[in-house]
Amino acid sequence: MKITRLSIMVFSLIPLFAQAQDRPNILLLMAEDLSPRIGAFGDAVAITPNIDQLANDGVRYTNVFTTAGVCAPSRAAIIMGMHQQSFGAQHMRSYTGAPADYLPVPPVGAKAFPELLRAAGYYTFVTTKLDYQFSGPRTGSGPSSIWDRNESFGADEMPPNGPFFGYITYMETHESGIVPRWSWPTSMAHLIAQAMHIWYHRDTQDSVFADDVVVPPYYPDTKPIREDIARHYNNIITMDQRVGEILERLEADGLAEETIVIWTTDHGDGLPRAKRELYDSGLRVPMIVRWPEKYRPRHAQPGSAEDRLISFVDLAPTLLSMARVDIPDNMQGQAFSGPAEAPPRDYVYAARDRIGRLPDMQRAVRDQQYKYIYSHNTQAGGFRLAYRDMALGMQELWRALAEGALNDIQMQWFSERPTEMLFDTLADPYEINNLAQDPDYTQELDRLRAALAEHESDVYDYSAEMSEVEMAEVFWPTSIQPATAKPGFSVDQAGYVAITNANGASIDYSLNSAPWLLYSDPILLEAGDKLQARAVRYGWAASDISDFSY
Repeated sequence: MKITRLSIMVFSLIPLFAQAQDRPNILLLMAEDLSPRIGAFGDAVAITPNIDQLANDGVRYTNVFTTAGVCAPSRAAIIMGMHQQSFGAQHMRSYTGAPADYLPVPPVGAKAFPELLRAAGYYTFVTTKLDYQFSGPRTGSGPSSIWDRNESFGADEMPPNGPFFGYITYMETHESGIVPRWSWPTSMAHLIAQAMHIWYHRDTQDSVFADDVVVPPYYPDTKPIREDIARHYNNIITMDQRVGEILERLEADGLAEETIVIWTTDHGDGLPRAKRELYDSGLRVPMIVRWPEKYRPRHAQPGSAEDRLISFVDLAPTLLSMARVDIPDNMQGQAFSGPAEAPPRDYVYAARDRIGRLPDMQRAVRDQQYKYIYSHNTQAGGFRLAYRDMALGMQELWRALAEGALNDIQMQWFSERPTEMLFDTLADPYEINNLAQDPDYTQELDRLRAALAEHESDVYDYSAEMSEVEMAEVFWPTSIQPATAKPGFSVDQAGYVAITNANGASIDYSLNSAPWLLYSDPILLEAGDKLQARAVRYGWAASDISDFSY
């Protein structure tokens, strides 16, 4: 297999870690915008030999659900282990389309799980994408305290030993890849999407064609729809190859037996009526965990499947548990593996809020069989959205709608939605038969209503308490980003210097111009040492640098 681009950037440096250690390395591999269209998850069209092999060596988790059907709110919940609406991260990218200027500001003491791993001795790095609302989409943005490296890598900046945590995103399957790569661009966003995916897929040949795919009943069975779905499958082929490169490099560098590998996706398919929605097509994702033998739990037999319900708020506590790091009380998820493994959950929850410039509020709860969605706003799910409308399949839907060519099922997404929806996801996996008014399902409806109400009483929801403009004023009064106060220093008689900050902020420090490290305990200085420190509270501007000479 040819090793290219991302795998070289990440793993040419990792052999520095290849030594015996008590705690595992952890790699989180996350594809974009992808439902369980994977051979190992039963999809007969998918061509995914590398991910299938990973599943054969690991455990398939078949009931995994994101907390939102769109990237930034979902990734915010992942990084914090908290439901996005509980810390103001529920609206899609507050810096694009919001009615006021702000970034969400998590509560004092709430820290991203990679920062907690970093504080516990892990080297943390991320590639390609952040997008957790108090950062921008790309690496190099967001609080500096979370990652040791979140941009291009340099071997001289890697530590000589210790475990690592890496978070790698695969853009190959992103919604933007549905756009035909050789059509005439209609906007700058269109041109960027085309150029990006010409690059990503330049060494991959199409192997899935329009006649090969299955068309869900909520789409008309037409050529543009089929071609978009086929293009999605071909993008998956490229992503699978990139995953194979990483796995091969782990083996070549002698790290496979020291590294837990988790592969999943950030939410469901980047297709209409999937991405951004609270249907399973937007929330249900595949997940595989492969443990080295020395770290493998007894129940995690290679090639097995696990059907316990997992929410994406469970990823952060699980990764901390795998690393044997204490799980903070403010995390709302629960570990599904490791020493802190919790009993299986009964329900998972999800939320949808503003998308683009359209205010919205939906909340959902799901168990192993039934899904309940409560819509505070009853506008249609299908609305004009420039980015989504670049895809030919979406244009085909608008054409068919204008011509009256959609049947009753296909019209549902373009019609005012009911306040309450109840679906039997086993009998009705496409969620097209609303049972909320069926008296035969009153017991299930009441049970899920109560489960959602209990969740809402336990988890604060900014959208339920205030408008986005009011919330923005809480985070950034008068639409001005607060600045974190500069850290201070205190030194004891033995030469230990403590770094302090009044905002409950995270603190980075650099000793004698060495790479920046995360501060946790007082630092012993010697005569002539020079210490620099900076502080940042998530969502605020970082402080100026403070200097101290001993």
